[in-house]
Amino acid sequence: MADLEIRAAVADDVSAIVAMLADDPLGAQRESPDDLTPYLGALDRLSRDPNQHLVVAVREGRVVGTLQLTVIPGLSRRGATRSVIEGVRVHADERGGGLGTELIEWAVAESRRQGCQLVQLTSDASRTDAHRFYERLGFQASHVGFKLPL
Repeated sequence: MADLEIRAAVADDVSAIVAMLADDPLGAQRESPDDLTPYLGALDRLSRDPNQHLVVAVREGRVVGTLQLTVIPGLSRRGATRSVIEGVRVHADERGGGLGTELIEWAVAESRRQGCQLVQLTSDASRTDAHRFYERLGFQASHVGFKLPL
């Protein structure tokens, strides 16, 4: 995908990112594209943390995908550093064309570059198509995840 650029997200990208986050049944319930204030605050916090990488995929000047990569140093696994992939979204008119694969491959390569020994992600139990996608890329459904809203 020579015409694709993956780069750090900036404030001008936030509206497009939030629109992609809200463009599915789960995101529609939890995102608020009409008020970007909390998202801009979050981008500011992310941008100041060297272990956070919020990126966008841009084609012909248009944001068409996004993900967040978090690098986590740890003690387990003999002091291994791991990364977590979150918030993977591809614009509706770009789905099925390989962009999601390109984004995940970028995240895995960046994780290696940062010395990570493990890449992990979670996917909502209802997203069966996403599960097949991640398994096709070599991820294994090895754990059960739990969340506690605060």
